[in-house]
Amino acid sequence: MPLIIYGACMPNPFHLAFPVDDLDAARSFYGTVLGCPEGRSTQSWIDFDFFGHQIVTHLVPRAKPSATAGAVDGHKVPIPHFGIVLDMPDWKALAERARKHGISFGMEPQIRFEGRPGEQATMFFCDPAGNALEFKAFSDMKQLFALQDE
Repeated sequence: MPLIIYGACMPNPFHLAFPVDDLDAARSFYGTVLGCPEGRSTQSWIDFDFFGHQIVTHLVPRAKPSATAGAVDGHKVPIPHFGIVLDMPDWKALAERARKHGISFGMEPQIRFEGRPGEQATMFFCDPAGNALEFKAFSDMKQLFALQDE
């Protein structure tokens, strides 16, 4: 049975497992700050419902993600990163929620590619273990895979 999220049919939710160095900090960040319901857990990992997808934080002491930056629209964005595309009201609410929790943005909430194909709202920040996340929104979801002007 496919999931129905934001009016779109999503037959296959993704699963992503990644390292964190503190499960209590991960629980607070993903559960409290991002509002992701917690699923199963042990002393070494925690499942979260990440907007209809399954993410799993695995305890790896002294784990420190290594990241580099890629150039996108004149900005340096962390590579690797993961995230989700939200509708605009949910994106704005998440940006406000992150601000209220004192999250330090790697890229402040903003509109990128303004007036061009693929115009989107975006923001980047890291979890307490240093894993980079991006949250996007489109006023017109048909722009999700829009080709850039040549």
